[in-house]
Amino acid sequence: MNSEEEFYDAETGLESDDSCEVSFKDACVYESKQTVNGKVPSENGVWERRTTLPAPMFSRNEFSIWGFLKKCIGMELSKITMPIVFNEPLSFLQRITEYMEHTYLIHKACTRSDSIERMQLVAAFAISAVASQWDRTGKPFNPLLGETFELTRDEEGYRLISEQVSHHPPISAFYSESLNQNFSFHGSIYPKLKFWGKSVEAEPKGTMTLELSKHREAYTWTNPMCCVHNVILGKLWIEQYGTVEIVNHSTGDKCLLNFKPCGMFGKELHRVEGHIQDKSKKKHRVIYGKWTECVYSIEPKVYEANKKAEKKSGGDSKKHKQEQSTGGDDADEMPDVQETVTMVPGSTLLWRVAPRPPNSTQMYNFTNFAMTLNELEPGMIGVIAPTDCRLRPDIRAMENGDIDTASREKERLEEKQRAARRERAKDEEEWSTRWFQQGNNPYTGAADWIYKGGYFDRRYPHLPDIY
Repeated sequence: MNSEEEFYDAETGLESDDSCEVSFKDACVYESKQTVNGKVPSENGVWERRTTLPAPMFSRNEFSIWGFLKKCIGMELSKITMPIVFNEPLSFLQRITEYMEHTYLIHKACTRSDSIERMQLVAAFAISAVASQWDRTGKPFNPLLGETFELTRDEEGYRLISEQVSHHPPISAFYSESLNQNFSFHGSIYPKLKFWGKSVEAEPKGTMTLELSKHREAYTWTNPMCCVHNVILGKLWIEQYGTVEIVNHSTGDKCLLNFKPCGMFGKELHRVEGHIQDKSKKKHRVIYGKWTECVYSIEPKVYEANKKAEKKSGGDSKKHKQEQSTGGDDADEMPDVQETVTMVPGSTLLWRVAPRPPNSTQMYNFTNFAMTLNELEPGMIGVIAPTDCRLRPDIRAMENGDIDTASREKERLEEKQRAARRERAKDEEEWSTRWFQQGNNPYTGAADWIYKGGYFDRRYPHLPDIY
């Protein structure tokens, strides 16, 4: 039966600006603290977010996905019922909220007077948005129609609201804004998943739009493709690939980023390379690095000269790699990953990934940020909308390590959703979204979902009973 459900030589160029109070929060080293049920006790009356989940993840070794996917080669997976053991305890609405982990880059861009410098930081933000997907091989829960998620981070200076606005096709819309009205960041995502025998390919269709109010600028882009290898046999591993074009619709500046595919010998795994050009197509900066590690910016002439020198001294390294490489028909071998990006002298560090907590591998490979997303903080119940992901019983049960209850609750919620749809069909009633409406992106003209406003007024009449 089809289910109703369905990732030191460098200059920072950032710390010397005394006019900006935003710091490199992602450079802070994780410090372990004593927790109770995954929560950090309050200190001096200030709530501290948790640093771990209530229970570690369970082993998936006893489960095989092959029985569920062998008839689905080349098909889209949005209507295939997947076993809950392959999930992680977050909704897809919470997963896309992870785009906001490095919001300080947007705040920094707002302080820059030069459009090329702003584009550098916007490009770093676009790259950082997919960093949390590294080693995250669990599937987020598909949101129920009408499900929402809100996130307010006073210390980071923003708030966000998202809503599942369509079920077939599955579309998630989100809107975030700075608390001082400096920016808004919004979009809608229609993830398309296909199974290709040994891998699952995810295409995150949808446009990201970032507006910087002070500079009266709007940037748009789409996210790269994502592929999870070895879903049947071998060690799971992820690559991002494809071209991302970031457009400044006010100045005509563009940033063209190439998320490089792994390649036969793994040399390009995780690498990103591109450049920033103005409306006359003159190159101003080269962007390079890894989406799993860090991103630098440099003058194009310096970068090209370095590449030429590198090629001359490269010798037979490619041949050596080929001799060491081992292929296989049964699994896509995970290439050896270089732990650091080779920094070209004269480069500017734009972004570096935050260290993951030491218990990450036992916690679905979550980042510190992801670890906090499903936390019910004091005073939330009765304030957040009753459709918020944090109130979903199947996700809550899975987070607590109760897989049997999580599976039963997931089936119950799916059946409840099907019954509600049958009732609407019988009454010839159309589903009505609450916080977003269909429209066109004002900058690209493409179909989009536009935030109607009003969520944070805290008036939630006539919301659907989805849980």
